[in-house]
Amino acid sequence: MSGSPLVNQLIEALRCLPGVGPKSAQRMAYYLLERDRTGAENLSAALDKAVKEVGHCEQCRSLSEQVLCDLCGSTHRDRTILCIVESPSDVQVIDQSTDFKGLFFVLMGHLSPLDGIGPEEIGLDLLASRLDQGEVKEVILATNFTVEGEATAHYISEMVNSRNITASRIAHGVPVGGELEYVNSSTISRAFSGRQTF
Repeated sequence: MSGSPLVNQLIEALRCLPGVGPKSAQRMAYYLLERDRTGAENLSAALDKAVKEVGHCEQCRSLSEQVLCDLCGSTHRDRTILCIVESPSDVQVIDQSTDFKGLFFVLMGHLSPLDGIGPEEIGLDLLASRLDQGEVKEVILATNFTVEGEATAHYISEMVNSRNITASRIAHGVPVGGELEYVNSSTISRAFSGRQTF
């Protein structure tokens, strides 16, 4: 790559973001340097501070600056219901989009034996310890509807059922506002098999 070594280094650094290819990274780098240096400084400072100060909640494993995140530290959450998700961003989406008032457990991924990701790599030993404490009465499985997510949900449901704790799976099917002609056959099939009385 020709040009300034520092500009090239910035472009390469921006490529670590998901969905950002060489052209997008180049566009972002030039925009920040040509038109918004204050924004670039704010971005740099915020990123530096977050990288140094944000860790994981000891209880749910979500992102937090404290030992316990705000959700786990709250006295207003129902500690008998535990929602299992794959990533911290899933916690944010569910908490903002639903009236769910229980607690969360973040797997930080999903089971993927081909990639060497087994139960220990996603914290299922920690989940088992938490379930064994006896406080949790229901587990909601909110892993993604991918092959790996489904396998992870199945594995965890067996863990949960063996402890006589209720396990449920979030519903799936045709999205609100979706048109059937644009929905894939697997989704339509699941929507039909999971239909409810109206």
